[in-house]
Amino acid sequence: MPGIEIGGVTVKAGERRSIELQVGQLYTHTALHIPVEVICGKRAGPVLLVCAAIHGDEINGVEIIRRLLKTKLSRQIKGTLIAVPIVNVLGFVQRSRYLPDRRDLNRCFPGSEKGSLGARIANLFRTQIVDKATHIIDLHTAAIHRSNLPQIRTNMDHPVSALMAEAFGAPVIINSTLREGSLRGNADENGLPVLTYEAGEALRFDEIAIAGGVRGIVGVMRALNMLGQPRSVKEPASKPISRPVKDKAAPVVAKSSYWVRAEQDGILRPMVPLGARVEKDTILGVISAPLGEQELLVRAPTRGIVIGRVTLPLVNEGEAMFHIARFETVSGAERQVEAFHNAVMEDDELNPDPAPLV
Repeated sequence: MPGIEIGGVTVKAGERRSIELQVGQLYTHTALHIPVEVICGKRAGPVLLVCAAIHGDEINGVEIIRRLLKTKLSRQIKGTLIAVPIVNVLGFVQRSRYLPDRRDLNRCFPGSEKGSLGARIANLFRTQIVDKATHIIDLHTAAIHRSNLPQIRTNMDHPVSALMAEAFGAPVIINSTLREGSLRGNADENGLPVLTYEAGEALRFDEIAIAGGVRGIVGVMRALNMLGQPRSVKEPASKPISRPVKDKAAPVVAKSSYWVRAEQDGILRPMVPLGARVEKDTILGVISAPLGEQELLVRAPTRGIVIGRVTLPLVNEGEAMFHIARFETVSGAERQVEAFHNAVMEDDELNPDPAPLV
């Protein structure tokens, strides 16, 4: 196994290296680098890229990768793990989703050497890192003032992506359309199996989202035979990819999803939490004026599970408030949400720290 080269640095089989990939500089001429950690196993295998903070204010993924790299499992890798906790370093230091020119880096792929700032960063990240990977997990949260139930978004028509999604073990899988210019869209177009994990909200840590993310990545690595299976599960070592272990909550694929939008301006009083099961006409919240007049009940147009919700109570007409996913069996989806929460909180093996975040 010859190893892997990133940014002019070669990581040989059996080595672990930290690489600083220069991406630009501040006005002060202080250099900015994308931090990259590469763990190259002694045995050949997949090259898994796990990246976060393509949107600079989505910080749950940064903590997920920190914990992943601290687990003892990272010493047992077959193949190569490329971990990039902060892709959009310019947005990260400004606590912003966007680049300084207000472009969305996740709409700039595949990028170009002579384009906009976003195009140049996307081109650098793609040529130096993405093109070296055989599988990708891209970590995200909801946008600012919104929160997402832990969920996987992928192309379920891609057989390996579908198996990775099942192995991740998030309670909900969205067979979502590909966004032009996104990392996932570009990877899928080039035949790379890729998952997007969405959980929590921007600029906030969420323990369930973080612990579930670590657990999910390890599940995918086990399915790819990059790691050994838990003691209770025995899998033939020759399999290129295996089914997810049975102790995880089986994820449910949503039939469709949609946002319920505000029909008037006002102050929203939400009545349902993330993960709640709702029926048609369930009251999701109440929008009212500051003095209480003109109250409007927000009702669910159909049955489903709340997988996204606005966290800022001040809403304008037309603003998205509640994201509801529809399933063949809503009760089954509800059970998976509860099972996921319980499994994450009881899994001490993958928590390198003495206590969870509160």
